[in-house]
Amino acid sequence: MGYEITLLTTMGISILFALSLNLITGFCGQISLGHAAFLGIGAYASALSTKAGAPFFLAVLFAMAFAGIIGVVVGLASLRVRADFLAITTMGVGFLFVGIVRQQDALGGELGISGIPDTGLSRPAFMVLTLILAAIAAALSIYIKRAWMGRVFAGIAEDEDTMRVLGIDAPSYKLAAFAIGTALAGVAGALYAHHLKFIGPESFGFVESITVLSMVVVGGIGSVAGVAIAAALLSVLPAWFQIIGDYKLLVYGGLLFLMMRFAPGGLAGIFASAMQSRNRTTNRGKP
Repeated sequence: MGYEITLLTTMGISILFALSLNLITGFCGQISLGHAAFLGIGAYASALSTKAGAPFFLAVLFAMAFAGIIGVVVGLASLRVRADFLAITTMGVGFLFVGIVRQQDALGGELGISGIPDTGLSRPAFMVLTLILAAIAAALSIYIKRAWMGRVFAGIAEDEDTMRVLGIDAPSYKLAAFAIGTALAGVAGALYAHHLKFIGPESFGFVESITVLSMVVVGGIGSVAGVAIAAALLSVLPAWFQIIGDYKLLVYGGLLFLMMRFAPGGLAGIFASAMQSRNRTTNRGKP
């Protein structure tokens, strides 16, 4: 039973983390190759807060707020760049975060932070909390996608210049996407830290950023259900197949290439195509 609880907790954290990137990249079209930095910001903020005596739930709120604020700062710095330049900028943020953590003894340096205080919850209760927060993130994503904000996000992703001509304040909406997405990543980071009881800089590097991007691409960029399913599957694959853990960057990089080349719509696109084919076949059979 303990193994299943650990697996479900990992799945919940991964789903929450993947949905946070989907808000930025999938909804608003802002490519981020350093998103693991915000997972790390949330993890370190929560771990240091609880070690200083803060209650767990207050530490999670602090991690969410702090990661969101840093996300806005990064968003402000990224407003003037797009596409490839934005990807390079966010990649630089990821490397910068890891470099800072490694050089600061107050953050644990290369050794990381161990002995993170207990949450006060049992393992099953913590698992349930994680899954509930992942479900809330999914519900929030669906709400945003269907609301006016989601339509503006889609317009910015399609053609930002046209949205500006129409009088839409595109920079403000891009900042909103960064703020919401990075805040959710901060929550995922807080859960991650208290789940493992140890964090180190190597857990939030480029490999993790590629991993979460793979979840978004495999699930279907912009699809809430597809990304959640892909995150759940890809988070447990290393536990089921040891070789994936040994060659994680190679495997996920290969997945990115294959999906973008042969199924750019991801799992959501494959499912939609299958349903269309089924409907056409059914309609042909009707008198």
